[in-house]
Amino acid sequence: MITSKTSLRLTIIKIILFCIFFMLYCIIHFQTLIASTTHAQFTPGEYSRPNSLPDERQILLLNNDWEYLEEDLPLSVVLKKSSLSWKRLNLPHTWNAFDATDNDPGYRRDTSWYRKNILIPDMKEEKVIRLYFEGVNISCDVYVNGKRAGGHIGGYVGLSVDMTPYVKKGADNQVLVRVDNSILPEIIPSQKSDFVIYGGITRDVWLQILPPVFIETMQIITPTVTAERATVVVSAEIENTTSAKTSYSIETILKDPQQQIAVQLSEDYSIDPGINHVQVQIPVIVDHQLWSPEKPSLYTLEIIITGKQTTDRITERFGFRWFEFKDQGPFYLNGKRLLLRGTHRHEEWAGYGNAMPDSLHRKDMRMIKEMGANFVRLAHYPQDPEVYRACDELGLLMWDELPWCRGGMGNHAWKANVERLLEEQINQNFNHPSIIMWSVGNEIDWLPDFPDGDNPDSLKTFVSALNDVAHRLDPHRLTAIRKFYDGAGITDVFSPSIWAGWYSGVYTAYEDALLDARKQYPHFFHAEYGGSSHVGRHTENPITGEGFIKADEWAERQNMINIKKISSDGDWSENYIVDLFDRHLMVSEKLDWFAGNAQWAFKDFATPLRPENAIPYMNQKGLVDREGRPKDAFYVFKSYWTTDPKFCYIESHTWPERNGRAGESRQVCVYSNCELVELIINGVSQGKNSRDINNFPACGLRWDVMFDEGPNKLVAVGFSGGMKSAVDSLIVVYNHNQSGKPESIELTSELKPDKNYFIKARVIDDRGRTCLDFNERVYFDCNGSGHLKRYYGTPTGSDIIEFASGRAAIEYIPDSIPGQAIIEARTQDFKGSYLIIENLK
Repeated sequence: MITSKTSLRLTIIKIILFCIFFMLYCIIHFQTLIASTTHAQFTPGEYSRPNSLPDERQILLLNNDWEYLEEDLPLSVVLKKSSLSWKRLNLPHTWNAFDATDNDPGYRRDTSWYRKNILIPDMKEEKVIRLYFEGVNISCDVYVNGKRAGGHIGGYVGLSVDMTPYVKKGADNQVLVRVDNSILPEIIPSQKSDFVIYGGITRDVWLQILPPVFIETMQIITPTVTAERATVVVSAEIENTTSAKTSYSIETILKDPQQQIAVQLSEDYSIDPGINHVQVQIPVIVDHQLWSPEKPSLYTLEIIITGKQTTDRITERFGFRWFEFKDQGPFYLNGKRLLLRGTHRHEEWAGYGNAMPDSLHRKDMRMIKEMGANFVRLAHYPQDPEVYRACDELGLLMWDELPWCRGGMGNHAWKANVERLLEEQINQNFNHPSIIMWSVGNEIDWLPDFPDGDNPDSLKTFVSALNDVAHRLDPHRLTAIRKFYDGAGITDVFSPSIWAGWYSGVYTAYEDALLDARKQYPHFFHAEYGGSSHVGRHTENPITGEGFIKADEWAERQNMINIKKISSDGDWSENYIVDLFDRHLMVSEKLDWFAGNAQWAFKDFATPLRPENAIPYMNQKGLVDREGRPKDAFYVFKSYWTTDPKFCYIESHTWPERNGRAGESRQVCVYSNCELVELIINGVSQGKNSRDINNFPACGLRWDVMFDEGPNKLVAVGFSGGMKSAVDSLIVVYNHNQSGKPESIELTSELKPDKNYFIKARVIDDRGRTCLDFNERVYFDCNGSGHLKRYYGTPTGSDIIEFASGRAAIEYIPDSIPGQAIIEARTQDFKGSYLIIENLK
């Protein structure tokens, strides 16, 4: 029997234990907060690590342990209803990672909720507590403990939310974020854009605990830079959240790229309540190191404010450089001509959508640099802070673009949103030396969303207003726009649309198109050229530079057909796109007046507008696939743009079978940055050829060879300075007979090192020969154990895909327990074939 005294004692013990556990919980979480602050990687434009001073700011990465609800529900329901289907996940996250590339038209454009409890320690000192989102697509509302604390309209830029008035110290605080990527004409980019407008909290989230007087922003301005001297002005905003006017010491420390102190200044200021604007003039810098693609030297500037009770500091990096476009002429950086060798980058990756970790952002930028590029246009929106950091560090010049893509001009709310987003973009990315141009839009008059939205006079007026905004906020950078011909003279730099050999004309007309543009536009840069290619699709006779193709390779008398529009009537072979890029690069590299160009685009990306492409809903103009695997064209650029390391690439490692009549020669091209290349087939040298940029194709590194029937081993040996410097090899199976009519699909499997399987489909004739001209769609399916890797938008991650020269493949992922899988492959012409895999895990 339990007495009332016993019950009272038990209750007291429970209360004591609860208090002890709660105190331990708070201590552990507070230590975690400090530890995470100490070891976090901080964003330039964000804040530096705190030192040992107790009153400095603390920053905590908040990506882990969120909950997600994929329902558009009112706040009252989300707060009160306990039976909702919340799913645990980590950020970054998008709900369109797979539905953007599945087999159904469209993708989810709707509202979802994110939720997280954040323990805020019971701090004695007054603090400003904020959330910082690096990007939420495409609009959001943020609630703290049920109260709206802030929000944002428009994606692709960061936003801060002040939690301070709503926080309960010493307790968990519930954060709810309502995110919406619905189709709203008032928010750019237009839904008619040729890319996916992903929804979600797609970038990192940070908790900021700031002193009551803190540095809000710091802009580093370099009004004058020459080879001999440079001037620096630091413009800072300091916010005083108290009601008292306070004296502060402001220390400014400039460090060179070797982290040696170059300048150290200190001055006392009176800080009023509210926002205070402070400017610091740095003494003239001499013997400075310039930032360039060859040597991206980064300086560090730190501001420390110290008062009687609080201290705060932030650190930013910047670089010294100056640049200009000569009239009707080239681009100059730091007083020297620099040919801009560029590409474009969309922010997405197979399986992630645009919710990519920093490691994948940086992988993209490293590959672009390793290809030899020195310039990248961000398409068609500001991107993750890691991209800007990487460009600063790697030496990649940048065109940073406002997400006004298509849709024409909108109403008053639309205009206000666009102008605000441009201001936020410039202010947030101001200190990055890699940025040389602010673009105010792309194809802006195309496909208007509002009545009379394509009115040229209205568009010119608004473009002029945006141009003025950019120059007011940043008078030391250039403005740009692409394919708005009525406003070609408004911005500092203009790019017309030239797609020689793809959407119009032939690639041999590229030089004439450039000469014509030079006459029309004083500061001309060519953004966007190229075409689509389907990995593994090859032909012995690609469309020529004059737009002709052989009707039948095996016919006795050759009949040439003129292809009017290659984008729709061409074969999307890797061979053709290699020739197109080869010709473009040959032209652009030799024109001494040319500023440069940017290929479209570095990586394949998802689009809702292309359901009938070889990989449905994928724009396949990339030099690499959606998982970063290089196509043949990648090596063409590398051969023109790099000098080291030396390499050879035989065209092509995705062309395992070729055919032709006995006694008929075939061309083999090698793309290389070596001075001399020797080709060896089956142990017999085919001779050494010298590399000559004026010798098309392959800069003269090509041979007409006689293949043996059956397997042929090809070896390319590169020489530089008389020494062997690079080697490449592959096996080509050659057949002297034309394959017959397609009869069936042969399925085989190959076990991968990760214990998954490649399922390979091959269309064969009645004699088992590959039908190399079969390029129809195939449909893969899996029944039983395991599943196919589908909806990735890659050559081996798509369950609907076109054959490439009679071959296709998909990855099969077994279950963790034993079972049997039946893999099927069907086409419109065949009932299909199946393969049984016994999973013995």
